[in-house]
Amino acid sequence: MTTLPSITAHRGASADAPENTLAALRLGFAQGAEAGECDVRLTRDGHIVLLHDPGTRRTGDRGLVASAATLAELRAVDVGLWKGAAWTGERIPTLAEVVAMLPVGRRLLVEVKCGREILPELARVLRAAPRGAEAFVVMSFDFALVAEMKARCPEFEAHWIVEAARPRPSVADMVARARGAGLDGLNLDRRFDIDRDFVRAVHAADLRLHVWTVDDAGEAERLAEAGVDSITTNRPGELRAALARRVNTK
Repeated sequence: MTTLPSITAHRGASADAPENTLAALRLGFAQGAEAGECDVRLTRDGHIVLLHDPGTRRTGDRGLVASAATLAELRAVDVGLWKGAAWTGERIPTLAEVVAMLPVGRRLLVEVKCGREILPELARVLRAAPRGAEAFVVMSFDFALVAEMKARCPEFEAHWIVEAARPRPSVADMVARARGAGLDGLNLDRRFDIDRDFVRAVHAADLRLHVWTVDDAGEAERLAEAGVDSITTNRPGELRAALARRVNTK
């Protein structure tokens, strides 16, 4: 029987709830996700908040740029209304609030969306969390940033996020760079040609392999059979149920 990969809720259960909010993360865990994923940025006054874009124009009722705004100013933005009236009043949380509510036995994947200026505060917040270091993964598309975070904080897992752009890096090249920096895993775009040989090459280097962002059950089943460690999805409840049914009926 195929071992099910863990399910990570992308920005929380973001198909159903406003992304990167406490509500979305709580819903993702309620839907059975073993981990939640969030995007973080640093405010003008040095707080880490959950926000994917540089500003709030897409998801907020007003447009502010995170790096130019204070925490208080960002707190005044409604980031729930765009998703539906039921979410009116949802606010941008701090990373400290998220780590404080992380359930026992669940993990948080923290994607850094800004520059290295966030790293000292990121280290402070995670080290002060009520959960141990094993509950957190720090990741970024910026290889130098994630390598620096690993050097600063070796107790936390650090993963390099890679997009399947052209020309695509080979699995050998990605593994070599990750191993050279002492990283713990790769978090790869689903458009890579990930099969059993690909996964074996990653695992042989003692690296974990995570895949983003998968909402199709058939694709998730193929990745599960290839042996990936986790799948990130906007629909954790639906994908977990569909994947379990597909795998258990084989």
